[in-house]
Amino acid sequence: MPDTTDRTARPTGRADDQADARPTGLATSRADDRTDARPEAEEVAEAALALRPRLVARHPVREGFKAYLRPHRWTICLSALMALGGSVLNLVGPSQLSRITNIVAEGLTGGVDLARVGRLTAVLALLYALGLVLNYVQGYLMAGVVQSTTRAVRQDLSRKFNRLPLSYLDSRSTGDVLSRVTNDVDTMSQSMNQSMSSLVSSAALLVGSTVMMLWTNWVLALAGITAALLGMTLTMGTVRRSQVYFQRQAEQLGALNGHVEETYDGFTVVKAFRGEARASRVMHERNDELYDSAWRSQFLSGLMMPLMIFVGNLSYVVVCVVGAVLAMDGSIEFGTIVAFMVYVRLFTQPLQTVGQVASSLQPMTAAARRVFTLLDEEEMGPEVTSDDPAGAPRPGEVVRGAVDVEHLRFGYTRDRVVLHDFSARVEPGQKVAIVGPTGAGKTTIVNLLMRFYEADSGSIRIDGHDVTAMTRAQLRDMFGMVLQDTWTFQGTLRENLVYDVEGVDDERLDEICAATGITELVRQLPQGYDTLLDETVTLSAGQKQLMTIARAMVKDAPLLILDEATSSVDTRTEIQVQAAMDRLMQGRTSFVIAHRLSTIRNADLILYLEGGDVKESGTHAELLERGGAYAALYNSQFDPA
Repeated sequence: MPDTTDRTARPTGRADDQADARPTGLATSRADDRTDARPEAEEVAEAALALRPRLVARHPVREGFKAYLRPHRWTICLSALMALGGSVLNLVGPSQLSRITNIVAEGLTGGVDLARVGRLTAVLALLYALGLVLNYVQGYLMAGVVQSTTRAVRQDLSRKFNRLPLSYLDSRSTGDVLSRVTNDVDTMSQSMNQSMSSLVSSAALLVGSTVMMLWTNWVLALAGITAALLGMTLTMGTVRRSQVYFQRQAEQLGALNGHVEETYDGFTVVKAFRGEARASRVMHERNDELYDSAWRSQFLSGLMMPLMIFVGNLSYVVVCVVGAVLAMDGSIEFGTIVAFMVYVRLFTQPLQTVGQVASSLQPMTAAARRVFTLLDEEEMGPEVTSDDPAGAPRPGEVVRGAVDVEHLRFGYTRDRVVLHDFSARVEPGQKVAIVGPTGAGKTTIVNLLMRFYEADSGSIRIDGHDVTAMTRAQLRDMFGMVLQDTWTFQGTLRENLVYDVEGVDDERLDEICAATGITELVRQLPQGYDTLLDETVTLSAGQKQLMTIARAMVKDAPLLILDEATSSVDTRTEIQVQAAMDRLMQGRTSFVIAHRLSTIRNADLILYLEGGDVKESGTHAELLERGGAYAALYNSQFDPA
């Protein structure tokens, strides 16, 4: 269990709904927000996540790695001990080599004790073999730590997205967000895999070789270490300078990915408006900016290895010169110089490794900063914020679908108030149409009903229960949605229709497909419900829309939201879609947003919004009889051009 000593509290959500504390990560599905029937593994993951410290904005990388590596601290300590043991065994070798060299040198004037040389050689080989085993185990342990850490980061990112407010995704490029989740996490994983194991063993070898050199001959040791420190000073300056360009490279890569995603998502529009030149110009500008940052960062990073080789050679030369002087004075034996040659190699080897690691740590640090910053973003407000004595619905309580909205006020920003004082009373089973000009606040009402955003003031009650007294999962289980933008994913037709509902058999699917008019589509597909919907299966806009209606029917929620569900289909398909929606709305409280007013003439209540307020309300016939704004809007659809 991670340590909790540096856990800190932080506010979440909107300013008026801030909580005292929150974990860093998030749930992966709609069911993750439920407080009941969650798998034990999810509960353990949430508990562990809650104990991770908040990533401090000034040091997100340092605090982030501390949080994720803390659960593996004992494994890292064991790995460090293995690395230390392997380094000690490798460092004992030069002393044995020095003894062998002295025996051979003494035997040049007489006879060489080959038996003794053989014994020392066998001991030397055994030491190196044991060192190899310990280094292998150390590498195996660190590989496990790296992969476990990367998996935890991906899981937390998955949970994070389910707890991010919609405002975060609305205000950022999709490509930049995807770049953080894919490119940046992959960069972290690859760099950690290359560097962490090397850093542990290199640190142990560096410390051990320093101690052995000082123990063998402090004069030679100081000469070699001083030369190495001079070179390291130059190297660290280069590292600090390159970090700026690596951070800029990561940000510009996200911007480039965002532009590419937006361009190809709207490729038809770009072609239709002959925007290829503009798109290409922006692409080249951002590509040139990325090239400049990448070139500078890679150039400076590429200097690491040559600089470290220079440091190693400089130390080697200094040790040779100083050792020769001491040998001529008779201060040291020839075997000491031989041993020191090996020690210098062992001392400069980790320095060269650090140079290689520094090259990979620069992009990793830049990528980690973007990932940990995303994990530290403000999340949605607390699940339950109401002190309503009625509280949430009791378990098993039947939802009738009565909706009361009182004095609702909301703005996406303080300067952009969309709803000023919206109130409405909807009876169970009523069909309510919300109409008005663009920007009147129609879709905003849907966002507030579903608690995608939290209202600034006012209340929404369902069957007398304030929605803020429920968890978001409880609230959203009450609603089915059919949106203008149809969404299908790569999976079977059955998976697309059923989605998150369990226990739906073929007989029930047959009934729903017949009601929505997609039975013929099912028959045309080669494997029926089990046909994989990928790039080889072409579906029309109308078929996709009917599939979303069928998905809402499968959910069988007591309340329904239809947001411009027929705006992207032709007139003939609209009739088919409208018939399916009428069957879907039977017995359900329904909120319909539509610009085609002909589709909502049979609504029980029509609310005409303008400027964030209800200007008119009533049935279609009543509003036409009044001859007000709704009548003018309705008649304008039939006026000759």
